Amino acid sequence: MSSDAAAIDPADYRRVLGHFPTGVTVVTALGDDGPVGVAIGSFASISLEPPLVGFFLGTQSSSGAAIQAAGSFCVNVLGADQLALCGVMASKSDDKFADVDTTPAPGSGAPMLPGVVAVIDCELDQMVELGDHNLIVGRVLGLDTPNADVDPMVFFTGAYGTFAGS
Repeated sequence: MSSDAAAIDPADYRRVLGHFPTGVTVVTALGDDGPVGVAIGSFASISLEPPLVGFFLGTQSSSGAAIQAAGSFCVNVLGADQLALCGVMASKSDDKFADVDTTPAPGSGAPMLPGVVAVIDCELDQMVELGDHNLIVGRVLGLDTPNADVDPMVFFTGAYGTFAGS
């Protein structure tokens, strides 16, 4: 096992960290040019008091700039049956919302996606550049589980699946 960070092969990094299962979310915001959405697997709860959540987004992402300009965002936790929606939001499509019927989140106005397991509506608290990614931290304005009985989507070793609790 190497302890020299400079010697870490990016392919090995992705392979090894791919063995850590993550939930799959779509972060949305209401940008100057309309709604923006991006698929995110790096979402996490940060603090209970005050209520803070966060996620990582590449520094080159235009979605990050739109979220920063909007000053708010909504985290949509995808259900296992929403692979097609995930694909659209992970794409570089010019209009990711063309065939998606959204509802404005009560606090931020960001798009809430239909059929999701949970939504976390946030105002932007801070954005911190860390390496080739930004940590985007949001102060929670509101949250809900509109489809709590739906199994969540999970990403593991390069594939999408689900977790069924007992």
